[in-house]
Amino acid sequence: MATAHPPEHPHIVVHSPALDGSRRVTSGARTLGVASHIDDVAELLRLADLYVTDVEDSDLVEWQGGGPEDWPGLHEHQEHQEHQEHHEHHG
Repeated sequence: MATAHPPEHPHIVVHSPALDGSRRVTSGARTLGVASHIDDVAELLRLADLYVTDVEDSDLVEWQGGGPEDWPGLHEHQEHQEHQEHHEHHG
């Protein structure tokens, strides 16, 4: 007898970044879509009626080939990263 996950807690995987930096998001055997930002992941899950409150820290989401910050295609977000580094020096 196989143990199945409860339907409200599917196994969500954010796959390794593609060449353009986008990452495929799957839930079990279903492909939910392709995300190019952490917000896209949250939106894909919302559209699939998978309410994950904290996509970055949830036990339900497995990040493969990089964590929630790894979006190699997002050049315009480099300024944001510099701002975060500056902020860390204060702490």
